[in-house]
Amino acid sequence: MIPHEESAPQVINLQDGGSIQIHELGLVDYLPTWEAMRNFTDARTEQHSDQIWICEHPPVFTLGLAGDESHMLQRSNIPLVNTDRGGQITYHGPGQIVVYPLLDLRRFGLKVREYVQLLEQAIIDALIAVGVADAQRKPTAPGVYTLQGERLAKIAALGIKIRKGCAYHGLSLNVDMDLTPFQHINPCGYQGLETVDLNSIGVKISLHDMQVHLMKYLIQHLEAARSAVAK
Repeated sequence: MIPHEESAPQVINLQDGGSIQIHELGLVDYLPTWEAMRNFTDARTEQHSDQIWICEHPPVFTLGLAGDESHMLQRSNIPLVNTDRGGQITYHGPGQIVVYPLLDLRRFGLKVREYVQLLEQAIIDALIAVGVADAQRKPTAPGVYTLQGERLAKIAALGIKIRKGCAYHGLSLNVDMDLTPFQHINPCGYQGLETVDLNSIGVKISLHDMQVHLMKYLIQHLEAARSAVAK
């Protein structure tokens, strides 16, 4: 069961006859949202439509399945949740877009690496569209980065789980948030990695408007992948 929903889901009809349901959840606690997407994935069959959940979370640190708690450098009143996604430790909080694509990857002809690259490219395209011309990948470190001086700073994180060929968890994009909690961790396990948001690099945009850009490119890339399978 979806934990909360601000409005009726939007249904995106794809060219090959498939569809994706878009659910906007608003501000929702992390733990019940994780439990809900895991339960959806466990229960889904070939008849279930793919879904994308969009939300924000109250302040929370999350640690991946093989994560190392030593990357939590400073304890605070912000809870730490151990999850079943890949990756190390990250932070979620208000002002950050969190997108959970709940997808049967076989429908899109995607293996894990290709799926990660698709998510990264959707973020990169959306950032370029709002003026972040240097948005880029970093070899061996999933996510999306932008240059700050001579160093790359992280602006978006990825963490996924594949079960029965289906993906859950997803991505987070920092728009306009309190970045202080990132100083309490080694973000994604990388010591000294700077984390930025759009506001701190001079891009003034609302969460809603940035979400529109991000979803536009994510749907475009997913539709292109699915169309390639259908050929």
